[in-house]
Amino acid sequence: MTKARIYQPAKTAMQSGRAKTKQWVLEYDTADARFVEPLMGWTGSQGTLSQLTLKFDTLDDAKAYADKRGIDYEVELPQERRLANRAYADNFAYTRIR
Repeated sequence: MTKARIYQPAKTAMQSGRAKTKQWVLEYDTADARFVEPLMGWTGSQGTLSQLTLKFDTLDDAKAYADKRGIDYEVELPQERRLANRAYADNFAYTRIR
């Protein structure tokens, strides 16, 4: 039985916007043990499912795909963004820690 993880990716540190974070991703867990290839030193595995990443527009689409194919899955819900409301004048406040 294959297992998968369904999640919404977080933005990378190099992004200022929220591009590529709206879709849901289904990634298969690796069932096989990884090994180090002796000639080049690369990490490899016998299974190819670990290389497969599927993207869906909604969480329901990803769940329906997994259910239809009999894949056990775990859903990781995204954390909520917390924004601190600040005024531009706060950058120059006397009480600001320097």
